[in-house]
Amino acid sequence: METPQVNELLDPATEFGARVAARLAREEIIWLTTVGPAGTPQPNPVWFHWQAGSFLIFSQPDRPKLRNIARDPRVALHFNSTGSGGDIVVFGGPARLELTTDPDEVAAYLEKYRDGLAGLSMTAEQFRAEYSVPIRVIPDRLRGF
Repeated sequence: METPQVNELLDPATEFGARVAARLAREEIIWLTTVGPAGTPQPNPVWFHWQAGSFLIFSQPDRPKLRNIARDPRVALHFNSTGSGGDIVVFGGPARLELTTDPDEVAAYLEKYRDGLAGLSMTAEQFRAEYSVPIRVIPDRLRGF
């Protein structure tokens, strides 16, 4: 059986799908959870760009999350819950380290975080030099309520 892609799972015509689509458009932080060497979850808050059914995330080189992905590509991504623990959205699927990225997608990512970079006194060029490892996650599972 072929694994469904998240675009097939995310139906914006449903109430849940509409909420997920809205959060993908507005949220700035998502939690990337990798599997550590002992099999334990290792969550990290990350910036992300959502486009065409996949997440683009950047990392500094030689970080534990990169070693975790190299050893076990299974990851989960989730937003913070709202209010009293509602609006739960959890994506799951494989992550991979990418050698190249689409310049237009990178530009959209950097535009999304223009204010965040300014708050860190960091230019786009400095960010790309420091966070030089692109991670791609193409979810094949989506759950929540």
